[in-house]
Amino acid sequence: MDTSYPREDEWPPKRRPPSAASPPRDHLVWAIFNTLYMNFCCLGFVALAFAVKARDRKVSGDVEAARHFSSKARCYNALATAGSVVLPLLLIALVVTGVIHLSKLAQESVGFFTYQFSGSDDEDQ
Repeated sequence: MDTSYPREDEWPPKRRPPSAASPPRDHLVWAIFNTLYMNFCCLGFVALAFAVKARDRKVSGDVEAARHFSSKARCYNALATAGSVVLPLLLIALVVTGVIHLSKLAQESVGFFTYQFSGSDDEDQ
C-alpha cells in the first residue's frame, strides 16, 4: 500500500532570465519614498530624477537608455536607503557609548570633588 503523497509528473518550470523585450523597472515609488521620508544628502531627489528619466525613456521606446537610467536610479536609491538606515544607528551608538563613558567618568571623579569633614583637626588648635 502506497501512502506517499501523490506525485506530479510535471516538474515546476525553471526561472528564465528576463527577456530583452521586457521593459526595465524605473524604481519610481522607491525614489519617491526616499525623497519624502529619508532624504539623505539629496540622494533621494537624485534617484527621483533618474527614475523619472527612466520612465520617460521607457515610454518613448528607448529601452537601452531606460535601462541605463534605471540602473542609476537603483544605485542612488540603495545609497539613500543605506545612508538613512546606517547613519541614525551610528548616531544612536555614539550617543549611548558617550553616555556610558561620561557616567563612568562621573563615578570615578566623585571622590575628587567631595570634601570630607573630619572631627580631629590638630592644625587648627
